[in-house]
Amino acid sequence: MNTNVTLQQKYLECWRLRKEFKTEKGLFVAVRDFTLNMAEGEFVSIIGHSGCGKSTVLSMVAGLHELNGGGMVLDNQEIVGAGPDRAVVFQSPNLLPWLTALENVTLGLEQVQPKATDAQRAEIAQEWLKRVGLGRAASKKPAELSQGMQQRVGIARAFALQPKMLLMDEPFGMLDSLTRLELQDVLLDVWSTHQTTTLMVTHDVDEAVMLSDRIVMMTNGPAATIGDILSIPFERPRKRETVMETEEYLHYRDSVIRFLEHPEERAS
Repeated sequence: MNTNVTLQQKYLECWRLRKEFKTEKGLFVAVRDFTLNMAEGEFVSIIGHSGCGKSTVLSMVAGLHELNGGGMVLDNQEIVGAGPDRAVVFQSPNLLPWLTALENVTLGLEQVQPKATDAQRAEIAQEWLKRVGLGRAASKKPAELSQGMQQRVGIARAFALQPKMLLMDEPFGMLDSLTRLELQDVLLDVWSTHQTTTLMVTHDVDEAVMLSDRIVMMTNGPAATIGDILSIPFERPRKRETVMETEEYLHYRDSVIRFLEHPEERAS
């Protein structure tokens, strides 16, 4: 097991993040002393039990929650509020129902590429839909797409922005097991080509081990923090059938499960 390491290349720096919420019963501390450095092109997953502040951390990095302590820097720029340099993929794709798949992807491009023509943005959107396997569904509206296909649109929309950082909050949590595996493979394939720095929240141990370079394991809330960090050194690009047959895969999986069974104790 690795504790939080100081990477030579600090692309994302989160230093002693703290988030509090005012409730009828008083002040609730959701997250405390969350410190994490990420290198450019790294894929990190955050895992822990429900209520441990995983999504709260992601929302702070996205600029959707104000900090009550600490600070964040992305590519040498302090993070203050939301911005197009960070693309977020939520559990629900949140597509606009009156727009086609192509138009939903193009919509975000209008903000990050305002000088591009409509035709240029449509070409970029079409290319990304093709990369996630929806090249022939560009003209379909969300109601005509399955839940898995809608999430593919969400992934295409995020990557099309060419963000400095991709933030994913349980992106496959609403999908059935087979579709979840398919979308994980789509994400692996697209990510391997561009290696966008990614922070993902998940409850799924196998998903975390399969996709991540490191897994951040959080203690239970309230006042949750990092309990341990596990490095996953499998070479990339990764193939599921190769990785899952190794003894190392089972070892890493068991290490995370042991931590989750006793999150207040440091995993060994």
